[in-house]
Parts: sequence; structure tokens; C-alpha cells
Amino acid sequence: MTGTPAPNQPIVFRDGIVLTMDDSHTVLPEGDVLVVDGKIADVGVDLQVPEGTFEIDAKRGIIMPGMVDTHRHMWQSAMRAYGADWTLTQYFVWYYLEHGMKFRPEDVAAGNLISALDAVEAGVTTSVDWSHGLRTPDHGEAALEALASSPGRFVLAYGNLAGAPWEWSQDPAVRSIIEKARDSLFGAQIAFDVPGDESFPEAPAFALARDLGLAVTTHAGVWGATNDNGIRLMYDNGAMQPGYIYVHAATLSDESYQKIAATGGSVSLATESEMTCGQGYPPAFALRKHGIPASMSIDTSVWFSADMFSAMRTTIGSDRALEHYIAHQKDETITHATIRVEEVVDWATRGGAKALGKWDQIGSLEKGKLADVVLIKNDDSPTMVPIVNPYGHIVYQAGRGDVHTVLVGGEPIKFEGKLCAGDLPGVRTKLENTIEYLKGELGEETWKAGMNPEIPEVEILSNPYQYRKGEAAPA
Repeated sequence: MTGTPAPNQPIVFRDGIVLTMDDSHTVLPEGDVLVVDGKIADVGVDLQVPEGTFEIDAKRGIIMPGMVDTHRHMWQSAMRAYGADWTLTQYFVWYYLEHGMKFRPEDVAAGNLISALDAVEAGVTTSVDWSHGLRTPDHGEAALEALASSPGRFVLAYGNLAGAPWEWSQDPAVRSIIEKARDSLFGAQIAFDVPGDESFPEAPAFALARDLGLAVTTHAGVWGATNDNGIRLMYDNGAMQPGYIYVHAATLSDESYQKIAATGGSVSLATESEMTCGQGYPPAFALRKHGIPASMSIDTSVWFSADMFSAMRTTIGSDRALEHYIAHQKDETITHATIRVEEVVDWATRGGAKALGKWDQIGSLEKGKLADVVLIKNDDSPTMVPIVNPYGHIVYQAGRGDVHTVLVGGEPIKFEGKLCAGDLPGVRTKLENTIEYLKGELGEETWKAGMNPEIPEVEILSNPYQYRKGEAAPA
């Protein structure tokens, strides 16, 4: 069938390699996936389909569930690649102490709009907007409206890096926005960090999460900022609950990992970030050791790639590198890899669905689930032939340019390699306005200096950043 699918038209993918990502990780070498009324109606071989079904030839391609990103600072996509040479120190200074406060509500919205399109175009059908730039309720409303008007599924994780969580979480206007996000989007979370104040001032923010029946998502195990003390305080105060997501978790003790595991938490890996920023060594090895469920995330495209292919590739690469490094220190050789490509594809799909408590709806290609389906196929690319190991192909060979079709709830968002939903030209205009405004606010010299930090002549051995304004630098 030629053309593009009509709205609400049944769709069948024919003769592709189907990675169901069900509990058995069933693979169909030449299978079909039928989508009817926004849900997966059947998965199998030579499926009978309703009359008028739109047929997509998936031969020489891989059909998989939509990928799930459990931690993306979407508002920062307005500054894509600006901080490519930053350290975590420079990131904190730029956003937390100096220029992050200059973002208007429309700038947060512009970042969300482009990040949403960026995600779905790369096969990420569900994203958590870890939205810590919401310094006023107006910013929160703008973030929510941008997500609600974008193609894809989104969870608004409400945060405010400019304020104290025990204060902003008690604002009735903020609570109202969070409730609207919970009810109108794919869900909501409460996003804040616990640096380790012994008085545990974050208690009211945890209480809000309990009142609203929402999960907390928190940056944990970030060297020099949020470490074992934060986990200890959360645990001792009964704040760690099933379904909470601990982002990075890269600088933690075995005891802290045990507390996460024992309380039903999961960890969002953002390996490109952990490798670049120094939160600690990417902890996939530690999560596997302690049996902690994992999902994957982008973090922020002010630095990093905005696709899950890069996230999977860096995650498996960093973990394998560590295995070899440890073995070499003992004059030994690794003869069998313990982390496998199938495992990281699992984390990028069903792992994210489970972390969000949405496993009954997304994360696998199974009858009755929401039809969030991705076809990876590119007949014009020599990299896409032959496909002999589909998990390995996804992790090490494919890229966002090989994403042929993306369905969200059965509706095409990308088809034949091009976005067919959203308003990219309109979003581009909004971004141009944001960049012009920020350049004007910073001035040309400051703008260029922020993008091109100097390299000091003498190595800096201390950590100069302040996590929050007014706090002493961590010892």
C-alpha cells in the first residue's frame, strides 16, 4: 500500500524481525505486528488483518517497542550542544548560579517542544521531562502546555533548581500544575535532590509525593553533591518508596545500593553524562551486582546525544571497559562478556516502562498494550544489511537515521524516515527567539565564553562549585 496511513486506520507491519521484549524476550525472525484502535491487536506470523489495513513492509528491518527515557532535562534542549566542553562544575555555575534564572516561560516551552520532537524522531516514545527549570508557576504551566501539545508520551517531573523543595512543593499553584500533569499527560513525578542536610528539610516534598500518589525522582550518587548521606537520610526517615527513581547512582556504597534495592527503587542510567561529568563511574555493574532494576536516559542535550542508541552504546561500552580494566590490574583477561546487548535493549524499553509503573501499558509488543511501535529499517544504508543479531544491530550498528516508522498509540509520528507530526518550522522559530533573547541577556562576550571555557594552565585539584547558592563547596 502506498501513501501514508490515514487517522485511526489499522496498520500492520509485515515480515520484520520482531523483538517483542515480553517476559521471554520472544523474537520472531519474520513476524507481523497488527495495530488497531491505538493498541496492539496481535503479534505473530502471517496475521489475518481487517479490510483496509495499511501495510508497512518491514522486511530487512527490526520491529521493537518504543523506547523509554526516564530522565531528560527537556528545557535545556534550547541550548543544544552549547556546553559540549563543560564540566559538571561549569554546568552548575551556568544554570544554577548565573544564567539559568534568565529563562522565561516561553524559553522553557521552546526547549520542551524541540526536545519532544527530538525524542520521538529517534524512536523514544515516552520521556520523563526532569523539569528543574520551573522557577515560577508560569514556567510550570508553559512546560506542561508544551508537552501536552507535542506528539509522544510525557511524564512531567516537576522541579525548581532555584528554590528549596520544601518551599516550592507547598505552593498551591505548583500542586495544581502537578495534578494537571498527572491527569492529562502520561503521568507526573516530583523532582528534587537530597544533598544531605541532617535536619532533612526535604520532608514536605516527599509528603507531597505521597499525598498525590506520585513517585519521587532524585539525582543520587553524584560525586560531591548527593551521596550516601542523602540515601541514609531518606531511608532513616522512611522516605524511600517503591517506584522511586534514583538518577545516576554512580558514587554510592554497597549499603546505599542495598537500601535502593530493598525499598523497591530503580536507577536511571545516563552513561554519557556519568562518563563526561564525573558523577562517578557509570554504575551498570553495581546495579547488576545488587539486582537493582535499571532504565536509561539522555540527561541533557546541552552536552550529550539525544537518542537512545548512543545511550545504549555508551552504557555497554563503559561496563565492558571496566571489566577489562579490573582484570588487567590483576594480570588477567576477560574471556566472556557478562553484560549483553540484549540486556541494554531491555533497559531502554521494558526497563523504562517498569520504572514508570507503566509496564501494563508500554515497553513490549504484546496484545492489548498501547501501540507504541518503532520500525528500524533503512534500505539505502549498507549498515543495515545483513541483520544477523538484531539486539547487537540496535546497540552497535543502528542510529536515529535508521528509524523508519514511529507509532505512538497507533498514530504515525515518523514515517518513511521523516517526521509527520508536530510543527518543526514553528518550533524552530520559537527557538530562534529564545537564542536571540539569551544572547542579548548575556552579551556576546559572555555568550562565547560560556560556550568555550578556558583551559587553566595549572591543574585545579579542588572542586569550586556550589551546589546551591549560599552553601559552602562540598568537602
